[in-house]
Amino acid sequence: MNRNQVLPQVELSSDPDALRNVDLCAHQAYKGQGFFSIQELPRLAEEASAIRAEDGFHWELETYFEQSPGQAPHFMEIALQGRIHLICQRCLQDCPIEFTEKRRFALLGSEDEADAYPIADDEQEPLVVSQHFDVLATIEDEILLSIPLIPKHADGACKAHALSFGAGESALEPVEKPENPFNILKNMKKNS
Repeated sequence: MNRNQVLPQVELSSDPDALRNVDLCAHQAYKGQGFFSIQELPRLAEEASAIRAEDGFHWELETYFEQSPGQAPHFMEIALQGRIHLICQRCLQDCPIEFTEKRRFALLGSEDEADAYPIADDEQEPLVVSQHFDVLATIEDEILLSIPLIPKHADGACKAHALSFGAGESALEPVEKPENPFNILKNMKKNS
């Protein structure tokens, strides 16, 4: 059976509670899509520097069998697109990070199967599933893994900021350069 054959297909709810308990071992295909705000993803909310109403991630998920249902492996594809605000590591100011990510998983029934599964490329990872699989946690994991290690604005987009122990324009004024102490000694020697 290939991906285009008709299988019992279940439409996944976009309700976070419904996605916490999905039977991915069943002989059926799943399909779903929705939007999660940052507040609905608590581990992601901890990483955010600011949470805005429009921030969050659109997700699409589909599972399918490349062979007959019940024959391992079957596959899951997750597509993510969205935005989160993080601290720019150049200027230490708030920075919106937008990204799009696609992942493909081979769904397997045990850790032994996952260990033995041949990984042909980095585009496909083995994933151990169960009858009570937390799809929401997997979506949140993939978003967390997609966050840049060093978030930063695009080149030239960082804003200058005032020093923490100065305020206003005076903090941006150049500091008077102290006189070189050796020049003082030099002048003393000349005067002797």
